[in-house]
Amino acid sequence: MDQIAWKELCCSLFDYKTEKYVIAKNKKVGILYRTVQLSILIYIVGWVFLVKKGYQEVEASIQSSVITKVKGVAFTNTSEMGKRIWDVVDYVIPPQGESVFFVMTNLIITLNQQQDTCAENPSIPDALCYRDNDCPRGEAVIAGNGIKTGRCIKVGNNISGTCEIFAWCPVEKKDRTKSALLLDAENFTVYIKNSIRFPKFNFSKTNVLDTQNDAYLKNCRYGEDHPYCPIFSLGKLVSWAGSNIREMASEGGVIGIQIEWNCNLDKKPSECNPHYSFSRLDNKSAEKSVSSGYNFRFAKYYRRADVDFRTLIKAYGIRFDIMVNGKAGKFNIIPTVINVGSSLALMGVGAFLCDLVLLYLLRKSEFYRGKKYEEVRSNPKKTLPASTIDGNQEAENQSEDSSSQLDQL
Repeated sequence: MDQIAWKELCCSLFDYKTEKYVIAKNKKVGILYRTVQLSILIYIVGWVFLVKKGYQEVEASIQSSVITKVKGVAFTNTSEMGKRIWDVVDYVIPPQGESVFFVMTNLIITLNQQQDTCAENPSIPDALCYRDNDCPRGEAVIAGNGIKTGRCIKVGNNISGTCEIFAWCPVEKKDRTKSALLLDAENFTVYIKNSIRFPKFNFSKTNVLDTQNDAYLKNCRYGEDHPYCPIFSLGKLVSWAGSNIREMASEGGVIGIQIEWNCNLDKKPSECNPHYSFSRLDNKSAEKSVSSGYNFRFAKYYRRADVDFRTLIKAYGIRFDIMVNGKAGKFNIIPTVINVGSSLALMGVGAFLCDLVLLYLLRKSEFYRGKKYEEVRSNPKKTLPASTIDGNQEAENQSEDSSSQLDQL
């Protein structure tokens, strides 16, 4: 490369290049351009910045702790247990109070079980037999209560019977009362204390109203009048989830309590408050599904005359799952600059769409393309004859006439 070429290259480094614009006097395209620009501007201002708060730094990794306490008493009078008072120690499992807790509303109780031999429950298909050979010794009863002893026990003159088993006898009863025993659970109350923290912003808060009144928590109940009271009635919790506690108490079920924290930390901390929602999580169609409801078994053991006994309880009730999530946002210059830059780049969409319409969809698109794109040939400079110069002059005059026609469009 010669010295002149190097000199031109070095000088070109300090050249400033700017774009050349063609103004098309077309009202339809102009209206389209301004409409697209206005739509993008509304989206940026309304959605990105006002609704989604694109000027904020957001943290969604919420740290949460939930403590629950249930209060209330119920009275029952049955042939098996007689008169009995049920308090929170009897019907709440686990007793210490967590984000998942269970309130017993119905039960099947089998008293004074001990390890012995007895007939298996006849409602279990694998326990049915016609002879001793149908009860192989040492084989466990499928979905049953014990181990087969090899005997088939028949009652009276019945052809069929049930296998004898070694188990906790007498075996559990299968009959459940149609109406729940602890219907008073409708009036029980649960205290839900939720403490949250956003570590990035070092912000902490609880759902308990900050008050010096000691009697507030004893008298308030969550509702429209007291939206920041953390004490809920069990009957209303179930009704807010779309169910009836008297119908649900017989077979049990699962209720989800969702606590949502969406905090704008650019405002006062007092405006960061929880929002509750309630839903039933188990199968609602109790009559159509054998898997509906919720129950489990537990036992209370004791010893008498060197013999171990237990009381077996099959508990039906309502399980409450408390789920906490949320996010916090606070102004930060970095997301603000990023969203502003993205918004400015998005404004170029209007020009792109209008160019497509102007250059390819209008009837005079060829004319507009001729004005927008200039074809340049890379031929070396030559001394042109006079006739050629005159021809170029005529071409320039025609170009000026075309420009005047473009202004009139």
